[in-house]
Amino acid sequence: MIRSSGGPPVTADASRPWQMLALATTGFALCFWAWALLAPLGPRLRDDLDLSSFEQSLVVAVPVVVGALGRIPAGALTDRWGARRVFPLVAALTILPVLYLGHFADSLAEVLVGGFFLGLGGTAFAVGVPFVNAWYPPARRGVALGIFGIGTGGTALSSFTTVQLTDAVGPAFPFDLVAGLLAVYAVVARFLLHDRPGRATAAGSLLSRTTQAARTPATWQLAFLYAVSFGGFVAFSVYLPTYLTRAHDLGRSDAALRTAGFVVLAVAMRPVGGWLSDRTHPVPVLGVSYGLVSACALVAAFEAELVPVGTTAFLGMAAGLGAGSGAVFALVARLVPPERVGSVTGVVGAAGGLGGFFPPLVMGTVESVTHDYTGGFVLLSATALGAGVLTATVVRRRTRATADS
Repeated sequence: MIRSSGGPPVTADASRPWQMLALATTGFALCFWAWALLAPLGPRLRDDLDLSSFEQSLVVAVPVVVGALGRIPAGALTDRWGARRVFPLVAALTILPVLYLGHFADSLAEVLVGGFFLGLGGTAFAVGVPFVNAWYPPARRGVALGIFGIGTGGTALSSFTTVQLTDAVGPAFPFDLVAGLLAVYAVVARFLLHDRPGRATAAGSLLSRTTQAARTPATWQLAFLYAVSFGGFVAFSVYLPTYLTRAHDLGRSDAALRTAGFVVLAVAMRPVGGWLSDRTHPVPVLGVSYGLVSACALVAAFEAELVPVGTTAFLGMAAGLGAGSGAVFALVARLVPPERVGSVTGVVGAAGGLGGFFPPLVMGTVESVTHDYTGGFVLLSATALGAGVLTATVVRRRTRATADS
């Protein structure tokens, strides 16, 4: 028997990493389910609150940016306190805005306030990555972090269920359901979640550790790559229902289900990207992923018909964004010391969330001005191409230098 930091004695057996990975992935999925509750309701909120295209984009984007920025302190706190304390706290605090939005938010201002605090759910990512990273050896971290990334499928749960449950049961029911599940998880995680015994614990204050991470050049290169891959995934998961209803005149339920399909494929490809990175190297996996996203975004920009070419383009982007997200954190595991993974993950994860904040606003603004979405997809294509070039040049040289040192 050995004692984990801040917790009761635990047994170091071979099954323990998988148990901890399963618990962390479940909590991540529930927090992301909560984080994405507003996105499928965007078209309904537009009609109920008489919102403009920009206001509708703002409603679904606010939780994204708050969840992104909140990852910076969440990751640093996890380095210091451990996920056993931080994960249940994040789940419990997220219950409050979920219930507020379900029962009390009846105006644009109130929805924005609720959405602001709903962003807490998005910080769970920066808690889980250092936790999972500590439980696995370097050769298996890519696939382990990719499996943890399946928790992003919480957005698919939201897309599949929110509109349907609202129509079938009532507008408050999806929020009550998620709040109840978060409460159960917070209690279970407090007793069953354990940090790896002997894990590296970061020294210094939260500010000093965050500053140190921000001063590391690799942090910003990883942040840009993740802003493109995961940011693109988040942007589509929150804005695709709006795009499909406005650009292709789909019904709300149809748009939500198609969005869920996009999310499911992207989530499924995340562990594939991590696995391929473990078997080969993250750099070529990222290069192929960004190239696929760039090409498919151009097709979506100029293809007027959704079926079949447009749908194929969106599914191609989903595959590229998902695999790329998994490969980025396989790269983090290679470039960052274990005791700093949480702090770096906070910055990189924040960049990923911010990468998902701006595209919905850009798309909404472009559509309002031009009544067309072509420009937004062209910008996405160019950005993905730039990420591919950065990976093939600067990042490749850095990974070689780290391996040689």
